[in-house]
Amino acid sequence: MALRVTPGMMHLQLSRNLNRNLTQMSSLQNEMSTGRKINKPSDDPVGITYALRYRAELSSNSQYQENADSAQSWLDYNDTVLGQAGDVLKRVKELVVNGATGTNPQTALDAINDELTQLKSQLLDIANSQLNGKYVFGGQKFDQVPYDQNQPGFDAKQVATDTGDVSYVVGSGVTLQINMSGNEVFGGGNPTESDNVFAVLDNIISKFAAGDHGGAGAELANLDSRTNKILNARSEIGARTNRVELMQNRLGDLETNLTDLQSKVEDADYDKLLIDSQVNQNIYQASLSVGAKVITPTLVDFLH
Repeated sequence: MALRVTPGMMHLQLSRNLNRNLTQMSSLQNEMSTGRKINKPSDDPVGITYALRYRAELSSNSQYQENADSAQSWLDYNDTVLGQAGDVLKRVKELVVNGATGTNPQTALDAINDELTQLKSQLLDIANSQLNGKYVFGGQKFDQVPYDQNQPGFDAKQVATDTGDVSYVVGSGVTLQINMSGNEVFGGGNPTESDNVFAVLDNIISKFAAGDHGGAGAELANLDSRTNKILNARSEIGARTNRVELMQNRLGDLETNLTDLQSKVEDADYDKLLIDSQVNQNIYQASLSVGAKVITPTLVDFLH
C-alpha cells in the first residue's frame, strides 16, 4: 500500500528542516560571538572535563607564580640588607685597625667610639628591617620587633630571635624557606658564642674607652668570623634566589603549555567557523526558497 504524502506532512517536514538549520546557525553564531566551542557541558561532555581540569591547574599555577614572585622579593631584600650589614662591619674593622695601632690619643679613641656607637645603632636598624610590614629577621614572629630597644633592660647581644621557618609553596609539593633568623645573621641565643656582633662591638667600645688598644685589636678575629658568616648567609640567599628563578621559568613554561592545551579544547576555530557559517546560511536560504515553492500552491491552483 503506497504511502500518501499530504500537504500537512510536507509542511511539517519543512518546519523541522528549517528549525534544524536555524539551530545549527544559532550554535555557530554563539561559538563565533564567544570564541569558544564549548559554551555548555552538553556541547562536549568529554571536552568539558579536560577544560575544567586545565582551568584548575592554571589557577594553581597562577598562585604558585605569585608565591614565587613574593619569595623573590623577600630574598632580594634579604640580600640587600645583608650587604648593608657587611658594609657596616667593613667600616667597623677599619676603625678597629686604626684604633688598635697604639699611636692614637684617648681623644681619638673616643671619637672612634662615637662612630662605633652609631654603627651599632645602624646594625640594630638593619636587624629590624621590614618588608611589607614584616620583620625579615623575626622568624615566624614577623609581626613583632625582633630587637625591641624599648624593652626594659634591652641588651642586643642577649636577644634570642624566633628561629621558625618562613616558607613559600612555589610548586606542587615544592616548599622553599626564604628567611633567616636574626641570631643566624648577627649572632645571639648562644651564651658561648664569641662572635655575636653586638657583643663584639660592646667589647671593642669598652676596650677603647679604657685605652686598651691591644684588647680592642684582639676582637678583630671575632669580627672577621661574623663577617664571614654574613657572607655565607648572602651566598645561601643567592642559592635560594637561583632556585626561585628556576621555578619561575618552570612555572612560566607550564602556564604556556596549559594555556595551549586549554585553547585546543575550548577555543573555536574561526576559519572553520566562517566556512561552516556561510555553508549553513546558504543551506538555510535554499530551504526557504524550496519551502516557498512547496507552500505556495493553493486549492485554486489545483482547480486550474
